[in-house]
Amino acid sequence: MKIAELAALLCYFALVLYVGIYFFWKDRKGNNGEKAYFLGGRQMNGWVSALSAGASDMSAWVLMGLPGSIYLYGVGQLWIAIGLLLGTIIAWIWVAPALRRYSIAANDAITVPQFLTRRFCTERKGIMTISAVVFVITYCVYTASSLYACGTLFNTVIGMQPQTAMLIASVVIVFYTLLGGFNAVCWTDFFQGMLMLGALMLVPILTVAMMNSTGFVQPQFSIPASYYNILSSGKMDWKSASDIISGLGWGLGYFGMPHILIRYFSVKSEKEMRKSQIIGCSWLFLILLATSIVGLLGRRFLGDTLTTTKDGNTLVFINMVRNVFAWIGDSASIVMIASFAAGILLSAILAASMSTADSQLLASASAFASDLYKPIFRKNASGKEMMWAGRVIVFVIAIVAYFIASNPSCQGIMGLVSCAWAAFGAAFGPVILLALYWKRMTYNGALAGIIVGFVVDALWYMFMGWTMIYEIIPGFAAGAIATVVVSLLSAQPDKVVIDLFDRSRQPIENNLNDTAVAVEEK
Repeated sequence: MKIAELAALLCYFALVLYVGIYFFWKDRKGNNGEKAYFLGGRQMNGWVSALSAGASDMSAWVLMGLPGSIYLYGVGQLWIAIGLLLGTIIAWIWVAPALRRYSIAANDAITVPQFLTRRFCTERKGIMTISAVVFVITYCVYTASSLYACGTLFNTVIGMQPQTAMLIASVVIVFYTLLGGFNAVCWTDFFQGMLMLGALMLVPILTVAMMNSTGFVQPQFSIPASYYNILSSGKMDWKSASDIISGLGWGLGYFGMPHILIRYFSVKSEKEMRKSQIIGCSWLFLILLATSIVGLLGRRFLGDTLTTTKDGNTLVFINMVRNVFAWIGDSASIVMIASFAAGILLSAILAASMSTADSQLLASASAFASDLYKPIFRKNASGKEMMWAGRVIVFVIAIVAYFIASNPSCQGIMGLVSCAWAAFGAAFGPVILLALYWKRMTYNGALAGIIVGFVVDALWYMFMGWTMIYEIIPGFAAGAIATVVVSLLSAQPDKVVIDLFDRSRQPIENNLNDTAVAVEEK
């Protein structure tokens, strides 16, 4: 049975490697430069953009961390899903179209730090330098969560040592990211998003069918007090209030997540953007709904078997898939076929892990090459040289992430994701929102907002955990306040900055290759 599951996982690896090689040769023939490698030439259609944004957002924690948390603690954990849904709806409606237009108007910016610099029509390097540093640090932690999930998956399925599995996953992810760039990442994310959705919707249906079969034996389980209460403690006390506030606070991360924001840049037209908005919000709603059902259903299906070991609750989805398809195989005498099918569904965890890791690696590569390497170290660097600089940083981050994930004191999937998500949301979220909608904002204000948001988030995480308030909330608030205060204390923006702000309000319907507006440099 394990052989068939392994065969399915290897087929998945082969597929994503093929995609990387395909786009490598395609882009090589087209002699495309950094814009094609880091942004796909701004030619992504609505379906690919939406599912790529969703898949790069919903890392393995949506298949392991979130259902595991719901399985263990109950309905009170649904506030995270609610916060994420609200956040993604707001981001797609109010951030995505405005950011796409503004990035084009701002001299065709292709990275978040580049946009935040060109928005102020300046050549100052502060924002790009600080942003690149934040990217590299935070993405090391974020990528580690994806590698950790891969290690857990292969260890559970075939007994492979987690460190070995993480090493193999690192090599595959780095390989197709280095070769294919943004196109390879987006197209693999598209297929991975479809696989994740299909797996999460199918497993609960099959689980209910198995539970209603005559041969199913109900395992022993004990439902904790207030398990089915939306208030985690059963009443409105500080525990329940902090869970609600922190859960909703997860939605703030969408406004500052570079690997998601960059998908908004890449949409090729206003028409495709409207399509992406509908598809992206619908996909995430279905994903979060199915994930919540898996967590709640898993408690009755698996009983208390996963509550006694460290990180055992993260195996809810894996155990449900294996048990259900073992039952199907035995019932229909198709054990090997059922096992292979189980492997395909388990590939959804690989999909979730890899779709996030590849996006993070590419976002950090683009930030390093475009925002740090060229403006500071090699001002005359060619597009090809910048691509290779980005590839080097991809390799470096993958190595650091591997050592973080393989460390015995690693916090696990949920801990790593929540830490990185908060850091990005606090550092860039308020700055992006104010950059898009506040004309009075200044360069110094943006720089202060990034630094203060990131630092407050880190300090809250290290010293204020006893409050039970997710660190993204004080970090986001501090970043917003710092941006506003420093902007008001700074001189009014120049006329060229105001004109650019006004011009960014206008929809762009034509081919993006012909409509990038060159901004007069200060």
